[in-house]
Order: sequence, then structure tokens, then C-alpha cells
Amino acid sequence: MNHASSSDSTHEKTLRILGTRGIPARYGGFETFAQHLALYLRERGWRVIVYCQGAPDSRRARDGWHGIERVHIPVPNSASGTVWFDWCATRDAARHRDLCLTLGYNTAAFCALLRAYRIRNVINMDGIEWRRAKWNRVVKTWFWFNERLGCLLGDCLVADHPEIARHLATRVSREKIVMIPYGGTVVTEAPSEELNRLHLVPGSYLTLVARPEPENNTLQIVRAFSRKVHSYTLVVLGQYSTRHSYHSSVLQAASEQVRFVGAVYDDALLRTLRFHSLAYVHGHSVGGTNPSLVEAMAAGNAVIAHDNSYNRWVAGERAMYFKNELELAAIFDRLDRRCDELDEMRTASRERVAQDFDWLKILQAYERLLESYSK
Repeated sequence: MNHASSSDSTHEKTLRILGTRGIPARYGGFETFAQHLALYLRERGWRVIVYCQGAPDSRRARDGWHGIERVHIPVPNSASGTVWFDWCATRDAARHRDLCLTLGYNTAAFCALLRAYRIRNVINMDGIEWRRAKWNRVVKTWFWFNERLGCLLGDCLVADHPEIARHLATRVSREKIVMIPYGGTVVTEAPSEELNRLHLVPGSYLTLVARPEPENNTLQIVRAFSRKVHSYTLVVLGQYSTRHSYHSSVLQAASEQVRFVGAVYDDALLRTLRFHSLAYVHGHSVGGTNPSLVEAMAAGNAVIAHDNSYNRWVAGERAMYFKNELELAAIFDRLDRRCDELDEMRTASRERVAQDFDWLKILQAYERLLESYSK
């Protein structure tokens, strides 16, 4: 491969973002973050290139979106499609001398190519993926191996949570690690008319936004809620299929007061759902700073979360925590009595986001970090 110099000679600072499905964001936290960062840096005079996944039958193409350059790479419709995409994106990035930001370490082995060409590469190490129960032994081994490689090959490692930073410090020097969490924007109003699409009344429901997986305790939450009849409903967002055993268990455990509304990618509807929710239920037990939790707090949600060090650092002391199904069922009973704590919990959520998770502060921290590696 010829190591070509970057074609951005008229630009002082250039960043290539790898590891996401692309922008605009339609899928998850990394895509949302990439969109926020790309637009922010573009306004600050950076040239930003984002690698995007294309349809299997499409052709490789380049275009622009709000001043951001996008490189579209076709992804095969197979289990290894994302791996192929990451390899192609890394090969393309290696043809230039631009600073790279790699989001996630699932294919960190490919970063050896960037290191070989002495291209600076900042890696956001995400959560501890190999600990997730959903993966088989082969996949867990692959993630464990790539986490180690990411620690070695990245010029700088970004941890989105103090617990992730402590974990990474068992792999490499603490000086190589920077802690920058995920961001959110405080929501102060949202038109309730959007709820009519789902036939919901403001303040009459709880929200649960999570992939239906064991480590997210989805089944435990639905079981705890379905033990009794409540004065409110539980609205569950996400794709559920009766062909999947865990999904089926969740669906079968649900009472008539549990509403499965499917995956919701409409930002306005999501914002309204969160803003008018009685409380947000968060069952994640693995990972760092979870985007759904931060976004729920930004919308002023009272938080009911699984009791672990990840959630406690994010949600703070004013949230309600549960260790098991019985403790969660007791919390749901308290909500039936319209406990006075909810208003204080909502205020605490917004204050926590404004203090430590505000998008502007997060993006400024990233720019300072990236600038230090772009020189």
C-alpha cells in the first residue's frame, strides 16, 4: 500500500472518525457522539471525515453532510460485515496522515496498520465488552484479545467512566488514559402532543430503554413490575422477537400494563417520552457511562437503576437503586403511593447532567485532547 500524504493541506487540523455505523445518528450512543463531535469540530474549523456503513449492494462513495465529509463503504450482509467494514475503513485511513479517533476496540487489531504508518490514533475504549453474558466463548475471547491490543496500539485511551479508567489502568500506564464521559443536553420542554402517537398520558408511565439482554436485567424488571396491578404503565422500547428465547421470556412475563412499543429512533418522540415519564428504569449492569441513562437524566427523569458502581457514579445519590427483583417490586409499590421524592429526583438528574455531562463541556474536553495529538 502506498502511504499517501493527506489531501487536506489547506486545513490545519483534520480528524478521521472510525468505528461507528455513520452519521446522521440512527442507531446508538457512538453514532450520536460522533455526530455531536463532528459538527462541533467542523464549527471550530476542523476538517472531519466520518466512515459510514453502506448497503451491501451499494458502491463505495464519498459525500458531504452539513460540512462533514463521509466515506461510505458497502457492508456485506453477514455476521462478519462490521469486521469487514472496520478493516476497509482502517485501510483507507492508513492512506493518509490524519489524526484518527477510533470508537470502540472490537477490531482494535486493525489499528496495528495505523501504528505501522505512525498515524496518531485516539481510542475510546467503551465498556468491558468481553464480560457481556450474551457472547459465546469464542466472541468473548476475540473481544478480550482486542481490548489488550487496543490498550497497546492506541496513542491515548479514552474511558467514559472512572470504573473503566481503573480497569484500563490494569492493562497500561494510567498516564495513557483520559476519562471523558458521554454527554447530554438538558431538556426543559417537550410538546406532549407527540405522546398521542403512542396513546400515552404525561406522568402515567415509566420508560425502559435497553437492548433486551440478560446483563440489562430486562426480564427482572418486567417480572418485578408485573407482580401487581399499578396506577401507571411500563413502556418498553426496543426490538423484541418471539424467535429469540430471552425476548420470548420477557414477553411472556409481561402483564397487560407493560407496553412494548418497538424501537424508537425519532428524536422528538424519544425526547417527549422521556420528558413526560413518571420515572426511568435502568437495568444495565455492565459498561461505563450509559447513553440512555444520561439522556433520561437530561430529560429530568427520576431514575430507578440497578445498584452497581457504574450507575451510582452516573445517576448520583438521589436515584433509587435495586439489587434484585424484590427490591425493584418494592420501589414500584412506592410509586403507586406517589412518593414525594420524585420531584427532588428529577431536579437532581438535571443538575447532575449540567454539572458533569453537558455536551459542550464533553466536546470541549475532546477537542483539547485531540489538539494535543494533532500537533
